[in-house]
Parts: sequence; structure tokens; C-alpha cells
Amino acid sequence: MEFRTAGVIGAGAWGTALAQVCVRAGLDTTLQAREQKLVETLRATRANDLYLPGVPLADELKFTADLADLADCDVILAVPPAQHMRATLTAFAPHHRPGVPVVLCSKGVERGTMKLMTEVLAETLPNAPAAVLSGPSFAGEVSRGLPTAVTLACADAALGQALLNTLSAPGFRPYLATDLVGAEAGGALKNVLAIACGISEGRQLGRSAHAALITRGFAEMTRLAVAMGGQAETVAGLCGLGDLVLTCSSPQSRNMSLGLALGQGQTVEQALVGKRSVAEGYESAPAVRELAARLGVEIPISEGVAALLAGEIDVDGLIDGLLSRPLKAERV
Repeated sequence: MEFRTAGVIGAGAWGTALAQVCVRAGLDTTLQAREQKLVETLRATRANDLYLPGVPLADELKFTADLADLADCDVILAVPPAQHMRATLTAFAPHHRPGVPVVLCSKGVERGTMKLMTEVLAETLPNAPAAVLSGPSFAGEVSRGLPTAVTLACADAALGQALLNTLSAPGFRPYLATDLVGAEAGGALKNVLAIACGISEGRQLGRSAHAALITRGFAEMTRLAVAMGGQAETVAGLCGLGDLVLTCSSPQSRNMSLGLALGQGQTVEQALVGKRSVAEGYESAPAVRELAARLGVEIPISEGVAALLAGEIDVDGLIDGLLSRPLKAERV
């Protein structure tokens, strides 16, 4: 298997960064954006100041607003927000050639269906081999070529190795896994947990509380992933623990910055106003809570965040609810 051309669907910060990676990996790369105006700006300025300011884009990178222009690509990287993945892949379906792999690069659980992105792909592009790319990665750092390691999960070991070789680039190191569910579960839940860590930071609850949230949040992530059919070993890697640590430790994270604003006293509406980039934790929290309830899995931190975002409790109620839980043995 040899891949020479790549199509990246979604010109937000992460999609733009991954398009830069593809160019550095030697692929003939086209980045697709929904808005024709943005495409014209990208072509004219060689920069995506709307979503990824201050990063000059590779001269070789091409841009389009038309999904049909990706029809001849050897590999597709799908990077729309998770809640728009189904509509985006449905729109791309007439232009997809059977057998062309789709690498899913968005993290979240679909609201309403409670499905992971691999399940959405299977329903919209049933002839597309699936892979999942997930791990601790800030778009600005990746786009500049700073060292980054991620998980690339693919059930087909031969295809996974080919994609691993294809997407490896200077400064960008993917590690191969076969557990797609584990890779997706970690990426979906860590965004909700990052909101909790942001709230703790905003309330100045201290580093001890921060460490406790990450540790117990990781236990929630592991329980849910295993209940969904994933492997604990996968969640302990880059796509789970690694991603959780990064997202919960820096205001660069859109999810942690949302929590920070909430912890400082803003309402959800105030914290979200004017934001162009999506905080996936806000979008996925209701589906994560519903999915855990269906599977009978306890995820008290994530459930509390979902309740806060839904207006069912306030920040004090979230904190008090977690601290007043029954005492028990520490276990995953």
C-alpha cells in the first residue's frame, strides 16, 4: 500500500495542523474548508489566521471548498467537529472511492445516537477502511513542527503500518495500535474531564485537587472504555492518559479554558460567546453521560460536568457533590 495524495476535510486549527503534517510527510495534500471565503483567504495569505493565527502554511499545500476535489486522494483525514462528522461524511460519500481509508481525527461521542466516530463512519461510508488518530497534540505546536507523539489505531495491521509510515513526519511520531474503541473513548472523555480541571483552576482549588481530578478522571476513562469494548492498555497510552494530561494542564486547551471561565464565575453562555473553535467537551458531555448510564458505568466527575453544563447544578454543587461522595477503596 502506497499513499501519495491526502485530502484533509475540515480547515479548523487541527485540520490545518494535520495538513501541514501531511505536506512534511511528502504527501500531495489538499485542505478542504466549508467556506469559500476562507479558501480564498488561505490561498491569498498562506495563513489561517481565523483558526491558527501566526502560522505560515506550506507553499505546497492546496485548498478547496469542494469535496469533489478530494475524490482522487489516496487517503482522507476527516477533521470536522465530532457533532458534524455524520453530515460531513454523508456529503463526501458520492466522492469516496471504495477502499480509500479514512483517518478519523475528531474526538467525541455523537449526541442523540451515543455513537463513536468509527460507528458514524461505518454507517456513512461502509466501504471505507477506518483508522483513528488521537493523542496529546496542540494544533499550534504540531503545525510548527514541534515534537509530538500520537496513537494511530487501525484494526487492519497491514493498513495501519502503511498509514503509520505515510503520516510519520519530522516532529510527528505516530505509534500503532489496533484498538479503535480504546483510542476513541480516551479522546472523547478527556475533553469533558478537562472542563473539570479548568473549573478547579478557576476556583483556585490547588494543585492537589488538580492531580486528584486527573487521576480519578483517568479511572473514569478506563472504566468507560473497557465497558465499550476497548482495552485498558490502550487508554494508558498516548490516546488516553497522554491526551488527558495535556488537555487538563494548559489553558491552550479549549476545554480547559471553558472550565477556567466557569470556575471564575462566568455562565456557560458567557464562557462560550465569541468562540469560533468548538470545545468538544461541551458538545460531547450529554452523550458521554447518557452512554455511561446505559452501560452502567460510574463516571461522577464527567456526570457532574454534564449536569453543570446543562444548568442542573452550579459550580459549588459540582464541587460539593464530588467531595461528599461515599468513602470507598481506590480502584479503577
